[in-house]
Amino acid sequence: MQRIQEIVLSLRNLSRLDESDKKIVDIHEGIDSTLIILQSRLINQQTGQIITIDKEYGNLPLVECYARLINQAFMNILANAIDAIFDSFKSADSNLKSPLIRIRTEVIDNRQVVVRIADNGSGIPKDIQKRLFDPFFTTKPVGKGTGLGLSISYQIVVEKHCGQLQCISTIKEGTEFIITIPVELNS
Repeated sequence: MQRIQEIVLSLRNLSRLDESDKKIVDIHEGIDSTLIILQSRLINQQTGQIITIDKEYGNLPLVECYARLINQAFMNILANAIDAIFDSFKSADSNLKSPLIRIRTEVIDNRQVVVRIADNGSGIPKDIQKRLFDPFFTTKPVGKGTGLGLSISYQIVVEKHCGQLQCISTIKEGTEFIITIPVELNS
């Protein structure tokens, strides 16, 4: 029963359906709610592998943002990290490392919040990195992805929140997405 209540509360926090305007929110609460919703995806049903989540949360101020949209960006990036990890861990040498997603947060000059979401999957080739935020671009098989998740996330972070969304990736080491948004959203 407690698990069901946790999921319902997380869905409510994540969707914030009643909140289409800017709100002052706890970014960590949005990330945690996203992780609860994605919890069942952290276990590979075929292999039993479990992705470890390592949270290194800094002391963040409350942030003025479109909470539902920022949570959607977290969801898109985390879901892609899960897919990338399980896709890369299908190979024979996959037992050399444990599946891991590291989430780090920090505040810079009390003016910007940085959220780093890193996975230890196979990484993204340089030629593909250039197209990651293009609408309808996907590296997933037909029927698995729409190619809209990162494009939408980019619009949410850059256009709606006047922030930055960057990708740093190294083949065979993993990928890190860096979300930077202002603490106070200017109108």
